Amino acid sequence: MGDIEIDGTRSMNQQQGLIRQLRLQVGFVFQNFNLFPHRTALENVIEGPVVVKKVAREAAEALGRKLLAKVGLTGKEDAYPRRLSGGQQRVAIARALAMEPQVILFDEPTSALDPELVGEVLTTIRALAEEKRTMVIVTHEMSFAREVANRVIFIDKGVIVEQGEAKALFADPKEERTRQFLERTRH
Repeated sequence: MGDIEIDGTRSMNQQQGLIRQLRLQVGFVFQNFNLFPHRTALENVIEGPVVVKKVAREAAEALGRKLLAKVGLTGKEDAYPRRLSGGQQRVAIARALAMEPQVILFDEPTSALDPELVGEVLTTIRALAEEKRTMVIVTHEMSFAREVANRVIFIDKGVIVEQGEAKALFADPKEERTRQFLERTRH
């Protein structure tokens, strides 16, 4: 157990207002999307800026359209989540981006997807990595992690086994358990 520190501020030891400010700096993309099923793609993206940040609806909609285009969903603004198939995860990414976070957390972003749709989501996340966005990604997609990660933390049964620079860890893991895992997951 420990504290979460963002920009030198430990969130768990601070007053409630500061915790709220820190939470606004973190976006979260859940493996099961957590989109509002009764709202369109655009409405899902603009919910946070309008309700939490009090952004004017017109400005939020312009931002939402821009972000949906960024994740490859131009023309899907009025689609409901159930009609988006693999686009649901990309709407969730656009929704996280709409809050302009300092860091985005991804919890197994491809695990709930049809295998044919995984590439679309990985392409979107890869583009964010190319923008130098700070992201923490929990994934079993090792080839993807090898390609886009700066640092890797290998966790087994809730315990950190090994961590370090991605290239070094993938090329020459120091721990036997890490080596075993990487051998079994090579595609």
